[in-house]
Amino acid sequence: MKKSILYLSIFAVAGLAACSAEETNTAAEQGSAPIVEKDTVVVINGNEMLKDAYQLFKEGDDAASIEIANQVLAYGYQTNNDTLIGGALASLCRNSQRSQDTVRLAELSEDLSTLATTSGNQKWMMIRAHMNAEMWRLIGDMDRAEAYYNESMDISFAINSMGMYTIDHFNKSFVSTAKGDFVEARRLIKKYYALREESNPGSEDAYGLIALAYLLEQERNYKGAHEVAVVTRRLFEEQNLFPEPPDEKPLIMAENKVKDELSKEVLETISISADKESVKTLIARYL
Repeated sequence: MKKSILYLSIFAVAGLAACSAEETNTAAEQGSAPIVEKDTVVVINGNEMLKDAYQLFKEGDDAASIEIANQVLAYGYQTNNDTLIGGALASLCRNSQRSQDTVRLAELSEDLSTLATTSGNQKWMMIRAHMNAEMWRLIGDMDRAEAYYNESMDISFAINSMGMYTIDHFNKSFVSTAKGDFVEARRLIKKYYALREESNPGSEDAYGLIALAYLLEQERNYKGAHEVAVVTRRLFEEQNLFPEPPDEKPLIMAENKVKDELSKEVLETISISADKESVKTLIARYL
């Protein structure tokens, strides 16, 4: 998907060309010094481009996602736009997760740290911590991931970035589950849904079910894990949601494990009955 070209807007190109031609002719007639052409001003819709980069990332087209993010990053530096610079760096951090490129992540983390210093905005240190936590969780270094999640949550709460504060309860629950602290994992998932309800009353957040499916599988409640996983996949398809790599990995692990532990007949029976379940019913049953 090469939509980025659609966002390029060149202001008054025809006008600039006409004026330049007229000025050149006048100068030649008068015998004055040559006219130096001014740079053409190009404006892009960086925010929309970053949305497209994120969608491409979720769909697995990293090459196109990276191409767009790099265009936005270059424009951000050209125009000293901290928001576009930080957004593009965050986008590229996500791409580095898919390939588990820790070297590239370290480079991008340094850029985010520099941006936080030059802009005086701690949001970029929060993004840096969050992206590192996601990477190390994906790789399997849970202690390192937990330390970064704690840093991200400390900053997000301090600067009132409640969106990140909320999602990191979900993310950190995977770490607690992987480390065998099921009590803490359940607390974090409950808190995640409480914060979601507070910000958007009545909504059904299917994404949080990934954490619940993984928790139930690790607790060896394979029937419950399968039920939650089936509902999660159904709602993702209905809502056109694409889980990010660090989040889909534990869901896939849970799905594979229940297939080893449960018979085909049991799996099919649960799958059929799960068709009537919703986020709310599953939360009430398992949390």
